[in-house]
Amino acid sequence: MLVRTFRLTDKFSNALLRISIWLGEMLLLQTYQLRVALIHAVEAFLFTVTTARSGTFQNSEERRRAIMARRTAEAATRPVIREDPLKTQNRALSMFTVGLMASLVVLVLWFTGSGQFSGSSPLRNFPDNLPLYTPTPESVVFPTIIPTETPVPDVLTGGSIVYTKHIGGHDTLWVHGIGQTKEPLPLPNSGGDDRDPVWSPDGSRIAFMSHRDGNWELYTMNMATGEISRLTFGLSYEGAPSWSPDGKWLAYEGYDGSNLDIYIIASSNPGTPIRLTSNPASDFSPAWSPSGDQIAYVSLRDGNKEIYIASLRPTLNEQAVRFTSTSDVDETFPVWSPDGQTLAYSARVNGLDLVYAKPVSQPGADPLTIGQGHQPTWAPNGSSLIAAFDHGSSTTLLGAQFGNVGVMALAIDVNARASHPSWTGAKLKQSLLDAIGATSGNVAASVAPPYVEKVNFSAPQPPYNRLVTLNGISSDTNPYLSDKVDDSFVALRQTAVQQIGFDFLGSLKSIMWQTDRLPDPGQSRQSWHYAGRAFDFDENLVFGSPAPMEVVKEEVGVNTYWHVYIRVPEVLQGGQLGEPLKDIPWDFASRTSGDPQVFENGGRLKNAIPSGYYVDFTALAEDFGWNRVPSERDWRRSYTSLLYWEFDKREGLSWNDAMLELYTQDQVTAFLTGPTQLPPVEVPPTDIPERKTATPIPPDTTQ
Repeated sequence: MLVRTFRLTDKFSNALLRISIWLGEMLLLQTYQLRVALIHAVEAFLFTVTTARSGTFQNSEERRRAIMARRTAEAATRPVIREDPLKTQNRALSMFTVGLMASLVVLVLWFTGSGQFSGSSPLRNFPDNLPLYTPTPESVVFPTIIPTETPVPDVLTGGSIVYTKHIGGHDTLWVHGIGQTKEPLPLPNSGGDDRDPVWSPDGSRIAFMSHRDGNWELYTMNMATGEISRLTFGLSYEGAPSWSPDGKWLAYEGYDGSNLDIYIIASSNPGTPIRLTSNPASDFSPAWSPSGDQIAYVSLRDGNKEIYIASLRPTLNEQAVRFTSTSDVDETFPVWSPDGQTLAYSARVNGLDLVYAKPVSQPGADPLTIGQGHQPTWAPNGSSLIAAFDHGSSTTLLGAQFGNVGVMALAIDVNARASHPSWTGAKLKQSLLDAIGATSGNVAASVAPPYVEKVNFSAPQPPYNRLVTLNGISSDTNPYLSDKVDDSFVALRQTAVQQIGFDFLGSLKSIMWQTDRLPDPGQSRQSWHYAGRAFDFDENLVFGSPAPMEVVKEEVGVNTYWHVYIRVPEVLQGGQLGEPLKDIPWDFASRTSGDPQVFENGGRLKNAIPSGYYVDFTALAEDFGWNRVPSERDWRRSYTSLLYWEFDKREGLSWNDAMLELYTQDQVTAFLTGPTQLPPVEVPPTDIPERKTATPIPPDTTQ
């Protein structure tokens, strides 16, 4: 924008300079002509006076001829000045440029203004009878008036927002009453995971999915009384609800053991669900239109995630229309504008999560880019949207005025992972605020952290700490971890047993690398295995039918990452643990298929999503501070560069600082610059207490 402004100013200045020069020339010419006219007038006056005094009067015709003869003689001796034609063209061009620049300046000021237009706009063509929410005086949002610690931005136009917050290793529901509460507040929780909330059309209830009864089911909450009602009772997975505009029905995604499809169930006194899709490919993430006769959803029937819009008359499948058509981009999370004319959705493009919108009546049109984020939701009056924007291990809910492209504002800083926001025009009930202790306007949920890291040995100078032996671990290397990170690993291992159904981390490929163990060819010596802050599981778990592990390729920024999913045991494939996959995994076996194109791409997507229930190990490990690492740049040619099997815990340290927890700087430098091997880590004193963990994992000891 600054570059464009500079160029615009430069061109405008040049045009003004040209006009100034032209005006100066015209002024000089007019001055000269005025001087000549004055001289002629004086000469005529003197000639008349002289003639009168001499008594020789001439008639008027003779006087006229005499004057014309004199002027002709003067003209013959005076040079004729003709303007250069190029100068005339330049002057005309300058006038045109000035007009054009002035028009551009007006347009720039118009479109970079506040976005509040007095006239109509094709992006704001909402019907007059749309039931817009008009906030009461105490809920009107003005950043300079509301006495909050952080001013509420203009994009929050009133009402209430509910979303999922992932904290302490659990999913919980939080609400924010715009103009009512200073900070978001937690809804009552039974201890199980609650997520994917969505407001009913009148704002009196929310529907959500929960694991509180041992498997994923649909529930509703009365926001006035807090009463919870269970809607589904099967053992299989049900989730992602969406209300019909009359509030009588809910569309949702359900799993029959082999495929995800769209179902409908009554929101009160539910009976048998109605199945709406039966395509062999997965259909999920439904969104019911405000008109009530259409449902948008995501489908994998074309080999990638695309959005379809289907009519409920007569059946969903027969009337499905493809709304997006980008084979190299996955579009997800459709949501209707309040007037039903526009559909917003999110997609990852070039490693960035972006929110798009385009008219429902023009599926072939280019979408309008709203801004960064995923899982968008509309304001009740359709003037703006908010979306979840992930950064590191936290999420911020960003807002944007619809039509004000690229201008995002901070709406809610969650300070944790958050997802699936939903917005209603209704205010929060005072009874609900009282129930969650919100009368003071600031309630913090007491959520216990998933682990506590205890350090048994620490010195004032390098080496700072020692290694700890992880008992009960089967590994090709010594099962050592730094004393700074072992407790989080043990807690992760325990939780993995509960959520996956077996001791997945009890058998690892490698943990602590000895100094005589060199990195794989092409990899750096600065491996976090030497610092006792990394572990690898068996990379061959991606092979087999069914494979014990599935890996999904993800582009994040300029890096390639892999999302790891662990298949739960067959005896638990009824829905008790895990969830069905919604992404097509990467086919590593295809690298050796002989197809040159597949080899160049480092593999390809599998033909379909494997059936069954899986646990998101990448997200689970992140809860305990263990993060995946990106592949090396040559991962397409070198299998050892994929690194989907490695998880590190760096805690913001550089590799050198992490090594200084075990070695001196001279030892680390010698290890990097030559064949010198690191000395063995010193065994700490024997009086360090042994720490115990719950069964079935044996206790770990200090080395």
